[in-house]
Amino acid sequence: MTTAEAYATFGSREARGVSATYERLSQAVARDDALLALLDGLAPAKRQPNLLFGVVRWLGGPVDDPAAFHEYVVTHWPAIETQMRARATQTNEAGRCAVLLPVLAALPQPLALLEVGASAGLCLYPDRYAYRYGDHQVGSGELVLDCAANGLVPPARVPEVVWRAGLDLNPLDVTDPDDVSWLDALIWPEHAHRRARLRAAAAVAAADPPLLVRGDLVDDLPALAARAPTDATLVVFHTSVLYQVPPPRRDAFVRLVRELPGHWVANEGPEVLRYDGLPAPPSDALHNVLALDGKPLAWARGHGQALTWFG
Repeated sequence: MTTAEAYATFGSREARGVSATYERLSQAVARDDALLALLDGLAPAKRQPNLLFGVVRWLGGPVDDPAAFHEYVVTHWPAIETQMRARATQTNEAGRCAVLLPVLAALPQPLALLEVGASAGLCLYPDRYAYRYGDHQVGSGELVLDCAANGLVPPARVPEVVWRAGLDLNPLDVTDPDDVSWLDALIWPEHAHRRARLRAAAAVAAADPPLLVRGDLVDDLPALAARAPTDATLVVFHTSVLYQVPPPRRDAFVRLVRELPGHWVANEGPEVLRYDGLPAPPSDALHNVLALDGKPLAWARGHGQALTWFG
């Protein structure tokens, strides 16, 4: 996929109906030869819309007007390029716990959670949040995560978590204002509710920090998994992470995680982890496939806002 195609697809599949600002902006970038030429000087993994838009927002640039955005990027490209090379898309959306919860709650308790691509670790606290699936509420946390769920009976309780750890090439610290400002910049412009959610989830994590380890998802996963208590069910999980990993390395991770004790929960795009015989998704919007131990279970929206269980 060319850079232009990647931005056009992002606008039509990910941003449409979710962020009018980013839908408009991504379509403009897809037609902007000057910006595409600048982006094509970066490695493919560094050209993605979320990274460019997040860096511009973090630097204080405009994203609500494509013409102003073009002028800002061209004028400030050296600073933007430096940040895009140094940073990664590390969207740490606690709302994703709402689509993970039905799987986690059904596993043998208690759990030892290990998240690959954990960012600041905000998804390592599924037991500390409350959830609302239509009229059904689960848990008693102050932060309530809403999810439109179809085709499943919501769980009766949150899981019991006795150990939580995360692995990331660049772990973020919720007590570091710079790291939190980057997480904020990655939230799409219109999503004030997600900004409030970030602050609430960051407070949960700061009160009881998880074990976050800087490392590679293949080279360093076995050693971290070995630190989990043996009397708990190990669950290795990840959401919207593997698209940033080159396919050969992705395949090596899949082989490795299948060999570990416990369970593997994946929540990735169907083009990233491929499954046979998937039903049609509920809409043209981008959906992840929620899977347990390689078995696909449901379609899930990227920020945890909806879940459609397979019949």
